[in-house]
Amino acid sequence: MNIQWYPGHMTKAVRMMEENLKLIDLVIELLDARIPYSSKNPDIDRLAANKMRLVVLNKSDLASEEGNKAWMEYFDKKNIPAVLYNSKSKEGIAALQNKIREVCKEKIERDKRRGIINRSVKAMIVGIPNVGKSTFINNLARKNAANTGNKPGVTKGKQWIKISPQLDLLDTPGILWPKFEDQKIGMHIGYIGSINDDILAKEELASHLYKEIHSLSPKYLSGRYSEEFETLEDPAKALEQIAIIRKCLLKNEVPDISKAADLLLDDFRSGRLGRITLERPFDTDAVE
Repeated sequence: MNIQWYPGHMTKAVRMMEENLKLIDLVIELLDARIPYSSKNPDIDRLAANKMRLVVLNKSDLASEEGNKAWMEYFDKKNIPAVLYNSKSKEGIAALQNKIREVCKEKIERDKRRGIINRSVKAMIVGIPNVGKSTFINNLARKNAANTGNKPGVTKGKQWIKISPQLDLLDTPGILWPKFEDQKIGMHIGYIGSINDDILAKEELASHLYKEIHSLSPKYLSGRYSEEFETLEDPAKALEQIAIIRKCLLKNEVPDISKAADLLLDDFRSGRLGRITLERPFDTDAVE
């Protein structure tokens, strides 16, 4: 597959981020806990090189416990502040607030020495599309302060949101980067819904996803569909069987492979296949 998606509004979003970074104390980058490497935008490293940083592994409830543990250990060894966050249960808010205070401790103490008391920390929320930034902000704000949606591109412009007297957040649109050098990264981002589905060859994407999940553990698939998926390695036959099992049939009982591809992708994105981490720190050492 050759996946590339960089619409014009992302170029504008990058410029907006550059213009507002001078106002920011802290950059909070949301990653998808299932694919922390692929969901980390290298352009953000460039833009925020001189700012305090905090990584949030969002959607940790959709990633395996073992994967979450491995990534937290990885970031700890790299001295990169990181927290796990579950946007559904809101588990991780207390840890996040403590981590923000910890990361910004020197800045707060420096303000006090200068006689600046109770100045709020200004943080920019960044990440790729559909990584859950708006829901994350709404959970922190305890209100619907940011627009949300289950597709990329919901946030179109910047938005300042008052979280508390101590914290202001700047929500920004999700941005990708102009070219994926490694197409596996493009596929992983496609799996989680960060690329417009309309431009994807979803049957091919679903076939790649099937192979990756089956190689991790076929039990994810057999537990959702049927026992035969334990030994069913051929993704084309697998999609056909999913269509039959879910009664997605065209005329003359022909399996609807396109619908089956949609079902597999949706089952992964929603967590109905189970808690799956597709990337581990030992797969790459490029997350800095």
